[in-house]
Amino acid sequence: MDREIVVPGQLLSDNTNESGSGTYVKEGKVYSLLYGVANVKNRISVIPFSGKYIPSRKDLVIGTVFETTSSNWIFDIGSPYDGLLHVSEYPRRVESSMMREIFNIGDCAILRIKDVDASMKIELTLREKGLRKIKGGRLLEVPPTKVPRVIGHNGSMVSMLKKETDCEIFVGQNGRIWINGKDENMDKLSEAIDMIIRESHTSGLTDKISQFLQIEEEDTKVGEEVADVDIEQGEVVEDINSADEEDGEDTDKVDETSRKVDQLLDAEEN
Repeated sequence: MDREIVVPGQLLSDNTNESGSGTYVKEGKVYSLLYGVANVKNRISVIPFSGKYIPSRKDLVIGTVFETTSSNWIFDIGSPYDGLLHVSEYPRRVESSMMREIFNIGDCAILRIKDVDASMKIELTLREKGLRKIKGGRLLEVPPTKVPRVIGHNGSMVSMLKKETDCEIFVGQNGRIWINGKDENMDKLSEAIDMIIRESHTSGLTDKISQFLQIEEEDTKVGEEVADVDIEQGEVVEDINSADEEDGEDTDKVDETSRKVDQLLDAEEN
């Protein structure tokens, strides 16, 4: 049962030790709790096809500032629960009067969830290497349940995406993805991510996406070569036209000389 689509209540195993996330045990058997894809490794887990992001401690997320208080930036993290970044969790000392200069409404950042309490108060931090404010690039959103597929086994998918598109990419566990690179490369990467989301339930997806990106690259090269040929043809036509103009000028000169000779002959005869 490798990556089988399952429905709630479907029997998955007779071994209760194999029960993982998205499953439940009843009368010594393991059943699916969700509608999604069953993933079998050491245990059986079910990855749902849809659902809101539920924050967990140590998750890496991308958040957007929507409010500022005297001591906190409040982030939308794509969850029913907001995230709080206290000034003490910023890498350097910040005065209250300077808070909006650091993060204004609409600014985005890569953050770590420091803690989640029983009332779902989410504490964020920026005091780790790699966490930062995001500048430039594009922000994409995918269903949080599809994030493991975008990352791939041991990061295989995301590593391949970086290599084939020459783009920076960060995948937040809340379903937000930041990409940065040349516009044409970001277009190609966005298409690949859309394809991953559409076909996340299929096997051999990493190889399929790699082939798709390589075909896209070949098409781009062919387009560039055709453009180069057009330019060369244009230069040849221009050279021909220039040559015609020069030939025309020479012809005019010959005609003018002939007329002068005729006039002199007429004058001598008279």
